[in-house]
This record gives sequence, C-alpha cells and structure tokens, in this order.
Amino acid sequence: MGRIAEIDLYEPIKTFLNQQGYEVKAEVGAADVVACRGEDDPVIVELKTGFSLGLFHQAIARQSITDAVYLAVARGSGRRFQLALKRNMSLARRLGLGLITVRLSDALVEVHLDPGPYAPRQSKKRKDRLLREFAKRVGDPNTGGSTRVGLITAYRQDAMRCAAHLEAHGPCRGAEVAKATGVERATRMMADDHYGWFERVDRGVYALSPVGQASLQRADSAD
Repeated sequence: MGRIAEIDLYEPIKTFLNQQGYEVKAEVGAADVVACRGEDDPVIVELKTGFSLGLFHQAIARQSITDAVYLAVARGSGRRFQLALKRNMSLARRLGLGLITVRLSDALVEVHLDPGPYAPRQSKKRKDRLLREFAKRVGDPNTGGSTRVGLITAYRQDAMRCAAHLEAHGPCRGAEVAKATGVERATRMMADDHYGWFERVDRGVYALSPVGQASLQRADSAD
C-alpha cells in the first residue's frame, strides 16, 4: 500500500455510518465528516492518518457544536501502534471524545470508544505509595524534569545511610545498622542488595562492597 491520505478514511467511515442509519456529508463547515439521523444530535468525525496533537485540538473545537465527536485514524499494526492506541484512547476518554480506527486493507471500521463524560477513578494504593515516598524522602535531592536514571529515592537514601555506617564501622550485623541509622529495613535492604553496594560476610553480617565504596565517594564529591 502506498502513502496513506486522510481521504482514504472517508469512504469506510461513510459506509459504516450509513449502515447505522445516518446521512453523511464531508467537509461541512470546519468538520471533516458530519452525520445526521432524525432528531439526534449530529455526529462529527475528524480524520487523520495517525494520532497527533492537532487532531485532538480539532476534535475539542468541534465539541462546541455537539457532544458526539469522534477521532478517526488509520489502524496500524504491531506493538508500537497498540501502545499508541491505548495511550490516545485514555486521553480521548478524559476529553469526552470517541475514537475510531480504520483498517484500510479491508475497510474495517472499529469503534474503540464512544464520547461521554469522564469520571476519573483515583487509586488509593497509588496515592498512598506517592505520599509514603514523599514523607520518607529527606530534602529535595532531585531536579524536576530529570530522567528516571539515577534519581534519589527514599529507598536509595536509606541504602546510602546503611552504606555510610558500614564505611565508618566496618562489617556489622543488620540489627546494629538498623538501630544506628534508623533504617528499620536495613537487614532486608542489605540482603536484597539492589544497588550492589553490600556483601554478606557472615550470617546476618554485611560489609560495604567496592561498588558501594565508589558510590559513596561519588556522592561525597557531588556535595
């Protein structure tokens, strides 16, 4: 198949809406597709070959005319398109828009989402996790907009306390480190060794690894 154009989506969309009892006309005013059926509110469909911010802007503008506004894009294949579809469907739902895909190989039209008011569902579990991390983190060690790599989390700060204690006192039992640093999960943390900073030298006894020593030196030089 050659290069896709927006007009390639029109006939499959028109046929689909005709089958639902709508009379369909293209390029009415600023709208790509307008469909009317009896006394129902008009349906507007904005066409694009793929997802874009401009497509959402157009659809939002049409909501001043009717609540029944759909985005329509050419359906792609593969994991990348599925991910784009999932993300853009979530955005469309929040904006009260419908979403349609058209598979041009056989003109299959699929309605993934109908327009409707959005009622957000908050996750108490995610909120609690966010607030726990906020409360446990000491100070504000990161800069907003940074990449996720190397961010200082409360977990990392606790690990650094444990590492600093081992650097100063040598191999210690986990209970001793927990008591001295205030990190209740010290034993579990050193046993899991998420960062490669610790090494077990005896049952329940941990020492600082060369990687841990290097990490502490980098942290000291950055301060």
